[in-house]
Amino acid sequence: MELHILEHSLKVASIEKDGIQVCTHGLIKLAFLASKTRCKFFSLTETPEDYTIIVDEEGFKELPQSEHISVAEATWLALNVVSGGGNTSNSQPIGVTKIAKSVIAPLADHNISVFMLSTYQTDFILVRERDLPMVMHTLSSEFTLLRVVNGETVAAHNLGITNGFVKPKLGRLPRPIIHPLSSPSNMFCVTSLDPDTLPSVATLLMDVMFYSGGPKEPGASGDDSSHIRFFSFSLIEGYISLVMDEQTTQRFPNNVLFTSASGELWKMVRIGGQPLGFDECGIVAQIAEPLATADIPAYYISTFKFDHALVPEENIQSVIGALRTESSAQ
Repeated sequence: MELHILEHSLKVASIEKDGIQVCTHGLIKLAFLASKTRCKFFSLTETPEDYTIIVDEEGFKELPQSEHISVAEATWLALNVVSGGGNTSNSQPIGVTKIAKSVIAPLADHNISVFMLSTYQTDFILVRERDLPMVMHTLSSEFTLLRVVNGETVAAHNLGITNGFVKPKLGRLPRPIIHPLSSPSNMFCVTSLDPDTLPSVATLLMDVMFYSGGPKEPGASGDDSSHIRFFSFSLIEGYISLVMDEQTTQRFPNNVLFTSASGELWKMVRIGGQPLGFDECGIVAQIAEPLATADIPAYYISTFKFDHALVPEENIQSVIGALRTESSAQ
C-alpha cells in the first residue's frame, strides 16, 4: 500500500451563513471557472451552522478578507492511500473504514489530529504541516511513503525523527465515544459528474450552494426538525465530488449525476454537541474503528464545527448500536 503526500498546502476556513454574499464571487470562480484560477484543491461544505472551505493557497487568494471568515491557524497537507497501481480515478470509493486501522487509529494513538474529507473518488486525510514528520514516522512501517512534487510521485524522504525517538509499540487503546451523536432524517447520495457537463448545471448548482438554504425551500420537510441542510461540493485535481440529500438530487436532469449500480443511499451520523475544534485527537478514530470492526463502509466529512459520517441506509441501526456500545464503554 502506498500513502501519497499531496503537494497542496491547504487552508481550512469557516464562512458565516450571513456573510456568504461577500464570498460568492470568489467561490463561483473556484467552483465553475477553474481555468481562470491556479487552484487545484477546492471543497465547500454547507451545514446548518456555516460553510466550511478547504482550499489550497492559490484558491485562498480568491477569498476576500472579511470578518465573516474564520481561518484555522494551521496549514494542512492532504494524504491519501492508494492500493496497487496508484490510479485513484479508476478505483471504486471504499470509504474511510478501509483505512481506519492502518492510518486513522495509529495517528490518533500518537496524538496527531486529523481532518477528514471523503469524496466520491477517494478519502483525503488532512494533517497539519508541522505534524508531517511524526505522521511519516508513525506510518512508515505500514506504507510506502510517496510525495507528489510538481505532479510527479517521488519517494518521500524521512524528515529526521530518528534521533533518540523510539516509536512505541501501542496496543489497541480504549477509545470511547465522548461526543453526542445524532442522525438526521435525510438520506444522502455521494455522487459525481463529468466536468464537461458542469456548465450545463452550473446555475442549478449555484442555486443549491448559495440560494436554497432558507426554511421555506420547496419540497423541504418543513415539519421535520431532524431534517438538516447539508451539501458538499469538491473540485480536486479536475475531479468533481458531490454529497447531497436525495431531494436535491431530484432537481438534476437525468443522466447527469453518476450513481452506483445499486443507487445506494446513505444515512448520516453527526458527531458533536458543541463545536469540536481542531486540537482534539481521536474523534475520527472513535467512529471509524467500530465501523471497520463491523465491516460497514463509510464516508467521513469533517467540517469547521462538527464531523459527519455517512453509512449505508440499511446499516444505520447496526451503526447506531455499535457506536452506542462504544459510547457506553467510557
